[in-house]
Amino acid sequence: MNSLGTYGIVALVGALVTLMSNPWARKIALAVNYSAQPDERKVHQIVTPYGGGGAMFVGFCVALVAAFVLPTTRAVIESSHEMLGVLLATGVMFVVGVVDDFREMSAPAKVAGQVLAATILYFSGCTMYQLKLPFAGFIVLGPSILPVITAIWVFALSNAVNLIDGLDGLAGGIVAIASGTLCLYGLRLEELGLLPSTNVGPLIAALTFGICVGFLRDNFHPAKLFMGDAGALMLGLLMSASTMVIGGRTPPASGVTFFFFAPLLIPVFILGVPLTDAVWAFVRRTMSGQGFHTPDKNHIHHRLMRLGHGHRRTVIILWLWTALLCGFVLFPLFYPRTNVFLPLAVAVLLIALFTWSSPILTRRRRLEHQRYERDEAHH
Repeated sequence: MNSLGTYGIVALVGALVTLMSNPWARKIALAVNYSAQPDERKVHQIVTPYGGGGAMFVGFCVALVAAFVLPTTRAVIESSHEMLGVLLATGVMFVVGVVDDFREMSAPAKVAGQVLAATILYFSGCTMYQLKLPFAGFIVLGPSILPVITAIWVFALSNAVNLIDGLDGLAGGIVAIASGTLCLYGLRLEELGLLPSTNVGPLIAALTFGICVGFLRDNFHPAKLFMGDAGALMLGLLMSASTMVIGGRTPPASGVTFFFFAPLLIPVFILGVPLTDAVWAFVRRTMSGQGFHTPDKNHIHHRLMRLGHGHRRTVIILWLWTALLCGFVLFPLFYPRTNVFLPLAVAVLLIALFTWSSPILTRRRRLEHQRYERDEAHH
């Protein structure tokens, strides 16, 4: 069985187990009052149980066991202690998220939990070794700076996913698209001989993709289940781990695709939507004198809804933008001799038109309908 088929089986197991765990997670969450309460800063208007993070964690663990059974992925797991570190760090993030969902942890306590998870990744070896910076060249990271870089990376991606988790299906769909892209990207690098076949990045990405897909059926609007901070922080941890061991270990010299010149640009593209939202939230709240964790309703998805998009349409638009950014990563890698910018430029135009013109058309139809009703009432 080829690598893609093996990784596909792992993802499928994660998706099915998560899907089957969702109803049980919902029942348990309702029984212990582990639920999201509506308030003025949230979009949802009814009490909705958390528990999606728990369902995904179960799916992740079972799929990891399945990966250990399959020969190809078993060789990846047994090649180092990295997957053990990922499992432990994921468990730490899950627990931190559950506590935060129940009690709303202070910002320092939550950061401490994220640093602990990053430390586990570092000591297990699941981290980046090198990076390429514009105008600075190729840098091999030493043991003195590597723990700090790992902690910053985990903090950035975990909070980016957590901040974007404001609409039904939004965070799960974005991470599914991004992790699926990263898995294909890593496997392609292995095929080209640019990454060893024992790199754990594609396996982590396949596991992440599977549990997100399995969760989405019960999370798409109207959601029956939320992932909560437990799920969002866990997904951010998994994305940070997979991007570090793929983007932070890619050889510096290659002309196959421009991402090889700065491999850590990969997560900036595939997670462009949540990262942009996180950076803007940091700037916005800092300039207003608020703390970074202070909630508001000025995220990207809130702004799209104020433009006139509905709940589902807003989510689909942000999924499309994520898929487009992922196309910038995958297309030149698989088709290096084609004009990559032409199909992507067309996609940009179509998605932009859908994003900005749909509310105008919707308002126009609403006004025409109101005018028609007034005319009928007058006659």
